[in-house]
Amino acid sequence: MKHMLWGGLLAAVAIGAAPAGAKTTPGQPVAQKVGLDVLAALPLMSNLRMSPDGNKVAMTLGAGNEFGYALLDLTKPGAPPKIFARASTFKEGEQREVTGYRWASDRYLLLTLSSSEFVARFGQRIDINRIVAYDTETGKTIPLGWEGAAANAANILHIDKQKGRILLARQVDDANTERVFREQVSWVDVATGKVIETVQRTNPIVRSWFADGKGVVRMGFGYDPDNGEERYLYRSNGDEQFRTVQRVVDKDFTGGGIQPIVFLDEPDMAIVSSNHEGHAAIYKANLATMTVGAKLFSVPGYDVDGAMANDAENGILGYAYATDRPRRKFADAKLAEIAQYLAEDFGDGNASIVSSNDGHSRLIVEIASPDQIGSFYLYDTESGKFGLIGHRSEALRDGKLNPVKMIRYKASDGLEIEAVVTTPRLRANQKKLPLVVLVHGGPYGVRDYAEYDQWAQAVAEQGYLVVQPNYRGSGGYGTAFVKAGREDGFGTRMQDDLNDLVDHLASQGVADPARACMMGWSYGGYASARAAQRDPARWKCTIAGAGVYDLPMMRDYDKGYLGNFGANYLAKGASSLADVSPARSTDSQWTPILVVHGARDPRVPIAQARTLVARLKRSGKVQGTDFDYIEQPENGHYGVYFTKEERIEWLGGTAKWLDRFNPAYIPADPDFARKPAADPAIEAVKFGS
Repeated sequence: MKHMLWGGLLAAVAIGAAPAGAKTTPGQPVAQKVGLDVLAALPLMSNLRMSPDGNKVAMTLGAGNEFGYALLDLTKPGAPPKIFARASTFKEGEQREVTGYRWASDRYLLLTLSSSEFVARFGQRIDINRIVAYDTETGKTIPLGWEGAAANAANILHIDKQKGRILLARQVDDANTERVFREQVSWVDVATGKVIETVQRTNPIVRSWFADGKGVVRMGFGYDPDNGEERYLYRSNGDEQFRTVQRVVDKDFTGGGIQPIVFLDEPDMAIVSSNHEGHAAIYKANLATMTVGAKLFSVPGYDVDGAMANDAENGILGYAYATDRPRRKFADAKLAEIAQYLAEDFGDGNASIVSSNDGHSRLIVEIASPDQIGSFYLYDTESGKFGLIGHRSEALRDGKLNPVKMIRYKASDGLEIEAVVTTPRLRANQKKLPLVVLVHGGPYGVRDYAEYDQWAQAVAEQGYLVVQPNYRGSGGYGTAFVKAGREDGFGTRMQDDLNDLVDHLASQGVADPARACMMGWSYGGYASARAAQRDPARWKCTIAGAGVYDLPMMRDYDKGYLGNFGANYLAKGASSLADVSPARSTDSQWTPILVVHGARDPRVPIAQARTLVARLKRSGKVQGTDFDYIEQPENGHYGVYFTKEERIEWLGGTAKWLDRFNPAYIPADPDFARKPAADPAIEAVKFGS
């Protein structure tokens, strides 16, 4: 069966013709309900990266319950991509996964492998990161700088394409426990994986290093997890000694100091990111004095995510930012002109340049409106040819699903908040729809966008209005917005923002406040449990995934992971952590809650879910009536670890729980007679694990 899946997948990928004369994205609205088996599938194609010469494309392919990593040879038109590894290839006991890749040259592809493993020596889980090179000519995989490496050995500071080497910052286990989590910097030969030369030894202060476009280590960053002090060391050139140029304590967890992006050829000058004016923006700065100069790019009301370096790493191509959707603003004249053409042809924000060769004569462009899953095209700027590479979903292709848009609403204290709304297209123009509030994780520094979201689309497809609020504390809206969540937020004012959103939608007539449920993962799982415990009269049901339910217990866990200072990210505005811990208040009335958790979760331990379930039982709550539980034996915390089977269990379990306590279609609805047939994938989900 697995071979059939991969075979069908490979046959689906081929360069073809693009739609002619399009003024918006190609594709038509999907008329019929789409089954969860399709919506929960792994992406057929994602993470496309073009080689420097523009002749090969690395990509991730998804089929069944597994990802594969493949190369598409653009010199052989019509040839399918060749899979060179599967996700299971890299799994070694824990959850070692490919979390990214980039080209070192036309021949070698560098892959980052990451896992979270319990290390007995330190008595805690440690994030393990490694780099391997894949030789596209021989098919061999070469570990780079693994010998003697400790936890993180995957920080690539510079790639020297001419000499076939990378400048790698890695933690080295040399029996010095005081410096085991400090990086040293070495040149590593890509063809052999051997360390050629160590150019920077470990420093007791520095946790990570930065290098310029010539491969010279120029800056070090230190962080004390117990007092929160960030410290920057700098030198003007490779002959100088490092000196401290900046100290800052980020008490509000909003991001402080100057963050270097590109070192310029001008002495001591760099392109940096700073939020000293209230929002992250891009500036020119003198690193020797840490003096911020001219502002190069900003977006009113939003943070700028960063800048994109040019090939020489001594200037910038453009800027990355997000308003309602992730966007790019190009400083490079050629790319700016191409981006303008794409916007005119496919609509503002619908076409994104995701990768290119050196010189930008060949581009990979992803095309998707907010209600489309997305498709990839190859654009040859010299010939003008524009051809389809493939779709993220062969079943959906370029079909348009449930409409997505961004709205703004005011919280009860007057703070303006954005929220993403996904409207069930099969119930167009209907008022007072049943509602599901889908809460993002984090909570700080994370946000949702007006784009295709697998979970939102899957729930909307069942007939619910889905809203994703960027409640106070969410990222992208400046430091004051984050502080509003930090100072009086976790489980309190941030929770009110979710309630206020329901009231706003009810006032607009689009949602029925008596038919509202909440779901979420990570912090969203916490918020869903908090809603069930704090506001049971408001919510018909909640679904909590991978949440923290006993905050004092989590803080103790986080001390080893984040340090005494870092563990304070939780509930600064609460009177106590216990007061906002749902698992410590199980004796009161609760909204019916479904709890889902992965047994191999490295971020929020499974003990959190098991503790909540045990305390609900101890308080007399009845499993199957007041709550239920799904424990996924193989699942971790992050989306990359979700197999299709686990996605169906999570989303199908959600749909089944919603239907039990808050059906999408009730007899009073004007379209009740058009209620779609039951989905077999949802019906097959079992509770009570």
